[in-house]
Amino acid sequence: MSQQPPAMPSHLRGALDLSALKGSPAGQQPRPGASNPAPGPSSAAGAQAGSWVLDQATQGDLQQLVQLSSRVPVLIHLAAPSNPASPQLDDLLAPAVDAREGQLILARVDTEADPQVLSVFGLTAGPAVVAVLAGQPVPVLNQPVPRDQLDQLLDELLAAAAQNGVSGTVPPLAPPRADAQGADGTQEPAAPALPPLHQEAQDALDAGRYEDAQDAFRRALAENPADADAKAGISRAGLLARTAAMDADTVRERGASAPDDVQAQIDVADLDVLGGHVEDAFHRLVRFVAGHPGTDRNTAREHLVDLYSVVGDQDPRTAASRKALAMALF
Repeated sequence: MSQQPPAMPSHLRGALDLSALKGSPAGQQPRPGASNPAPGPSSAAGAQAGSWVLDQATQGDLQQLVQLSSRVPVLIHLAAPSNPASPQLDDLLAPAVDAREGQLILARVDTEADPQVLSVFGLTAGPAVVAVLAGQPVPVLNQPVPRDQLDQLLDELLAAAAQNGVSGTVPPLAPPRADAQGADGTQEPAAPALPPLHQEAQDALDAGRYEDAQDAFRRALAENPADADAKAGISRAGLLARTAAMDADTVRERGASAPDDVQAQIDVADLDVLGGHVEDAFHRLVRFVAGHPGTDRNTAREHLVDLYSVVGDQDPRTAASRKALAMALF
């Protein structure tokens, strides 16, 4: 890859050690989107449902994003706003990341406001862009490059990630950027304002108040029973509420050791959908339905239908799973 910064110091050629950040100031807790990307239905062609760019990431966000790097590559822009190259890197990277629709994430950290972050990467000054793959730092850029070179670099990064088992996708971390561009590089029109109750729900989601978000979506659905977005919103907020306090290792260990426990299988399926492993989640519950008659079968079926709403009825993975579910039932 061209235009790389100097090689990482030897102590950073293994997994990142974020212990130096554990004493982060109050108010530096991770935002909901950093650790729990909000799943949603696939966007229509040419429309952007959200952004995979996390601006003004905090130390708390950084710790969560390094964990997320086991699913997708995470680009971290160690920004230096006073350096003209830094905003140029933002302008270059953000549309390129969003164009890949969840295959990778970009987080921007202001190192002039929080210089402690630089020491984690063995650097003394920004700007620099570092990729994290499964906790491993990889230097990427320290200055702007032509767009075609950046596209090649990101393609190479995704290929390297896939070779190391990091090849998932994640839902958007944030609403669409105001400067979002279409695939042809032209400016996309600003997204229309949300209806009041949907905006109330979105604000609650952004604040991590998932039950309040569900309540707002339910009121919207009561006003308009045909509001498919409100119905899906209830399911998405429910997923985030259920998984907010989960310990992934504990949940997966329980799922592996208790294949006949419907709640254990539901919990793993929730984590899989949250992490973008939609087919795995659907297959797990269809398999449970096929092998377990009685009330547990119905519990698994109802939960699977709820997850269909999270992913979206227009998603081909939902359509395929519905067919498999019908075969499992009949």
